[in-house]
Amino acid sequence: MAAAASFLPLTPGARDPGSGRRRPRGSRNRKKGWKRWAGPEARLGREIGDFLEDVALQQRVTGGLIAEQPDEGLFFVDTGNAEKDLKLNKGQEKPLHIDLLLRPDSKVPAPKNILAYQVPNGGKERRRRQFWERLEQRGVLPRAERLLRARLRAAPPPREKPLEKGLLDPSRDFYDIWAENNPLDRALAGQDSWFLQETKKQRVKRPPRLQKKPSEVPAVEVIAPGGSYNPTFEDHQALLLRAHEVEVRKKREEEKVERQLSLPPATEAPTAETVFQEQCEGLLEESGGEEEEEEEKKEEEEEGGAAPQDPPKAAVAPPRPGKKTERQRRREKEARALALRRRQEAARCRGRQELFRLRALRRQLRRWEAERLRRRQAREAKLKALQGRPRRLGRLKYEDPSLEVQLSEELAESLRTLKPEGSVVHDRFKSLQKRSLIEPRERAKFKRKYRVKYVEKRAFREVT
Repeated sequence: MAAAASFLPLTPGARDPGSGRRRPRGSRNRKKGWKRWAGPEARLGREIGDFLEDVALQQRVTGGLIAEQPDEGLFFVDTGNAEKDLKLNKGQEKPLHIDLLLRPDSKVPAPKNILAYQVPNGGKERRRRQFWERLEQRGVLPRAERLLRARLRAAPPPREKPLEKGLLDPSRDFYDIWAENNPLDRALAGQDSWFLQETKKQRVKRPPRLQKKPSEVPAVEVIAPGGSYNPTFEDHQALLLRAHEVEVRKKREEEKVERQLSLPPATEAPTAETVFQEQCEGLLEESGGEEEEEEEKKEEEEEGGAAPQDPPKAAVAPPRPGKKTERQRRREKEARALALRRRQEAARCRGRQELFRLRALRRQLRRWEAERLRRRQAREAKLKALQGRPRRLGRLKYEDPSLEVQLSEELAESLRTLKPEGSVVHDRFKSLQKRSLIEPRERAKFKRKYRVKYVEKRAFREVT
């Protein structure tokens, strides 16, 4: 034993017996312990694992080991001639690429799901069914079956009732449940309204606003002819023109905003002289006007000083109203009666003159009626134009989605290479907004409600 221990080992993974160090021991069931056992056992385990993985891959792809498969099952001879290829391949046709894509990835059959075929208390129920089948052959039936047959024998024959037209006939036509001639309401015809209301048999009256749709826009709108799979040249150019107009309008709006927010050029920048002129704007004109007014006042005073001034007149007090005499009262009464007679005579004269203005009045009435009709038609046309537009249901306005258009060089040559445009979900969502069924919305923005707090860990602090 001592002599055997003195020889050096020849295997690369063996340790020197003369060295005092021993191989480290530890668990092998964890990944961190694999490096400690990097010997022949580990290599053998890796080789076995690779072999089993290769065998599983071959079984999934070909249904067995490739070495055991015949050449006809692995290769197909393709000479370009279908008949010759069929003879060379012994009657087997070369599968198409699309058929290969549709084949399952694994040729290993799926394991049978035993739980799907298990029935709770299946054996007990099977034995019970067999037991009653044997008794039925002898003429013995279970109690439930005997009672059911006895009830059927004792039941009177059903009376044939005439089918009420429109109510019980299964071959009747469709009808509107909200219409006045609803067949379901015929049984309640002639009943007291209070009785029907208290017994909850009276139908709820449908409000008239529910009879009208919020928008006349169809639920599914047909796109422009230029957006089809194989459009004509004129239709596609018309769609491109619409898309170009939309982009030009957006570009103009952006340029307008930039022009309003941009600074003036260096040539139009304000200088010190222009700033001082703006500050003094209006000051010089007002001072000159005040000086001219003062000079005019002085000239008027000089001219007025030479002319003699008239002495002021004494103020005369108005006469005090005294008691009216009978003569004054009589004259006032006669004057009022005369004014009344004149007004009545003038009214009669105007009435006589209106008879000669009947044609002019008719023309004026026709003009008024025509103007009222024109305004009503304009109002109806405006309301009809607004019916197709979405209503303002929220704080946001409805915006039309971008046009789904492809350029001339992007048009596909076949339906298989067609590039899809847009999204069906987004199109349905915008259709609901356009028909005023939901309000226009925007994606919620994430806003943090608390301030992020950064904490430096103790271990990192000690290293730094």
